[in-house]
Amino acid sequence: MLHCLWLIPTLPFAGFLILAMAGTRLPHRAVASVGVGATGLSAVLALLIGADYALRPPAGNAFAQPLWTWMTVGGFSPSISLYLDALSVVMTLVVTVVGFFIFLYSAENMGQEEGYSRFFAYMNLFVGSMLTLVLADNLLVLYLGWEGVGLCSYLLIGFWYRDAGNIHAANKAFIVTRVGDTALAIGLILLFLQLDTLSIREILARAQAQWPHGSEAATWAALLLLGGAVGKSAQLPLQTWLPDAMAGPSPVSALIHAATMVTAGVYLIARTHGIFTLAPEVQLLVAVIGAVTLLLASASALVQWDIKRVLAWSTISQIGYMFLALGVGAWSAAIFHFLTHAFFKALLFLGAGVVIAALADEHDLHRMGGLRRELPITFWTFLAGAASLAALPLVTAGFYSKDLILNQAWGSSPGGPLLWAAGLGGAFLTGLYTFRMVFLAFFGESKTPVIRKPGVAITVSLVVFAFFSLASGFLQMPALIAPVSVYSDFLSRSLPPAAAATVPRTTEIMLFLSALIVPVFGVAASWWLYIREPGLPAWVAQKPAGAALHRFLLGGWGFDSLYDTLFVRPFIFAARLNRDDFVDLVYGGLAWCSAQLSGRLVQTQSGMIRRYAVGVLLGTVVALGLTLFFKELP
Repeated sequence: MLHCLWLIPTLPFAGFLILAMAGTRLPHRAVASVGVGATGLSAVLALLIGADYALRPPAGNAFAQPLWTWMTVGGFSPSISLYLDALSVVMTLVVTVVGFFIFLYSAENMGQEEGYSRFFAYMNLFVGSMLTLVLADNLLVLYLGWEGVGLCSYLLIGFWYRDAGNIHAANKAFIVTRVGDTALAIGLILLFLQLDTLSIREILARAQAQWPHGSEAATWAALLLLGGAVGKSAQLPLQTWLPDAMAGPSPVSALIHAATMVTAGVYLIARTHGIFTLAPEVQLLVAVIGAVTLLLASASALVQWDIKRVLAWSTISQIGYMFLALGVGAWSAAIFHFLTHAFFKALLFLGAGVVIAALADEHDLHRMGGLRRELPITFWTFLAGAASLAALPLVTAGFYSKDLILNQAWGSSPGGPLLWAAGLGGAFLTGLYTFRMVFLAFFGESKTPVIRKPGVAITVSLVVFAFFSLASGFLQMPALIAPVSVYSDFLSRSLPPAAAATVPRTTEIMLFLSALIVPVFGVAASWWLYIREPGLPAWVAQKPAGAALHRFLLGGWGFDSLYDTLFVRPFIFAARLNRDDFVDLVYGGLAWCSAQLSGRLVQTQSGMIRRYAVGVLLGTVVALGLTLFFKELP
């Protein structure tokens, strides 16, 4: 079964080609069949191959499938080759299964939109590129998939291209992520020059053998890989593109933010973990970036009025938790939170899409309300996703994955308690902003009439994601509850376990109770502010200090303004000064000379036979004279 691995990315690519070439001539039903069916078949195949890998693991717990040689330049011969291990099994299952239900939702949700076939063509290309990324056997193929998802994000964020704001958002995402992509490209060059290979397995083996712990080469390589990761995963300081990416349709937001593009950076660091363990300062920087990002993003989510922007800032925050886990060496915990996050964040974005469509494209939380009565299934499924995002204890997947990260952050060194405190503070803020969104949208009085309700395909997708948002956490229970974990045992085939720290029993109980209680306090605070005392937040926002803080947080801590001042305006100013580029003067001069010569030559074409004859005679005399002259030379 493992030898069918190549079909997993091939099927979405085939769906893209069919829709790109014939989609406009196909009816909607056929477009949906191709678009949803290609990813669905890929998901079924991924499940079968994943089961085969789990039950009958190959030698070395990994399976490599070379397909063909990409190029041969000197001694450099990279191949198109796929690689399957426990990490890529988890990533592939999430991308295909979550992607399939997002596609199923899209078949109904996008049914009235212009460009229906174009939408599914882009989405299939997106999934195929992400699968190429996670199944790549070498960094060059990984980079191919990396740039593919970047291209698709540009196409999908700007899907409604007639709106200039959407094009601006797509351009912003493309340009900001290019900063990180450039760092990653330089990192690949450095790794090849130092280790003479781009094979991921050989890079990790040679780095361990050739680079001393803390060496300069390892530090620079890890820093450059981290630069690529923060760009794609929207971490500080390159997080500014993600909130604006909400310009795309809701299924696009679910796909980008739940299972594909923004988690590519997390996968990159986990896949190249051996480089980061050789550069402990950079690994600590990963944890610090994650801790600071999760706090800043959570604070910004508190004041957003657009329901999708709340979820966008939430995604930045939850990716911060994954970076925190990676930075403390809790590799399996980071991937576990990626798994649970994929389910509950996809559910929340799709639920938000139902709400927006039901209210005639209304995004403002303050114009919603009372929807739990009008949209009961959407309410209960959205509530399940919100509870998991807020990490409500014992019954949600988000609680178990977040508790695992916090527990392992405490035992890390250096700075374990500080990183743990940042994660715990983020858990309180997450409960606060998540249920602010729930209370404003679904409780209180109705402010906007409902004009559209979800159909069967949308409902099925919401219910499936709600189930996994609650149940997937039981794959990895806390040690206090279940000391044995099938999930961690499975991932240990690819990723090293977190460094064991001796924690007293009382401390372990304290950590567990903190993770259990703090999210509940966040939800309780949200209930007090938005149900019991709903006028209090508005009263605080009217005060001068409150209004200034509100504007600051709403603007994402001023990063857009800072980058506009430091980079955008100087670049535009320089471009205007150099409007007549001095390099263009050279080519402009050549063009002027050609035009002048052409004008003179045109005058010789008078149509008078006598002048042509004289010209031929003069040319003949000159040619004969030159011939005789050069013949007489010694």
